[in-house]
Amino acid sequence: MASRFTLNGFWRSSPTYKVGLMLALAGEPFDYVSVNLSEGEHKKPDFLARQRYGQVPLLEDSNNGRRLCQAAAILDYLADVTGKFGGATLDERLSAREWMYWDYDKLAHGIYRSRAAKLGFRTFPEPVAAAYVAEGEAGLAVLEAHLKSRDWLVGEGPSIADIDIYGVVAYAEAGGFALENYPALGAWMKRFEALPGFGRPEDILPKQSRIAA
Repeated sequence: MASRFTLNGFWRSSPTYKVGLMLALAGEPFDYVSVNLSEGEHKKPDFLARQRYGQVPLLEDSNNGRRLCQAAAILDYLADVTGKFGGATLDERLSAREWMYWDYDKLAHGIYRSRAAKLGFRTFPEPVAAAYVAEGEAGLAVLEAHLKSRDWLVGEGPSIADIDIYGVVAYAEAGGFALENYPALGAWMKRFEALPGFGRPEDILPKQSRIAA
């Protein structure tokens, strides 16, 4: 039986990991199409016809023909169609969305670009690189303060906010951030990693295309 969902992405892409992680935690098998960013496959006409921004991830839903892009929007959609991780109340759902928007604005850029610099994908002038590090540290400090008094970002259980932000923090050490300086954040990561279906990026995202078993 064919999988309902097909995830198009790249194995080193944190946004792709967020979507794959959501599907895995929700118990949804998915087909995976590897998009070779280094060869510009994401900018070719056939891909652009399905993902207008020329980015990964792209999620395709065979039940209704929808093609969705932007990781936060995809997580929101998957919470709706699976009935999982959307929050127990409207207030929790709204709070989860706030955290996802905050992540993009205040956390992800600092972590991602510091990681890209450390791995040699991007080169920044020293003041710019230092600004990204400072931005990442400030975002991690916000999470540390919030998680000192609670187990999850929103409500009494994990939500799409936790999935979204874990998909950034999982790459922080590769960006040179010392997570041992954030014990409450570290405890939250351990709780998250104990969830059924959890997998690290290398477990969730193959380097080649894959059909779900």
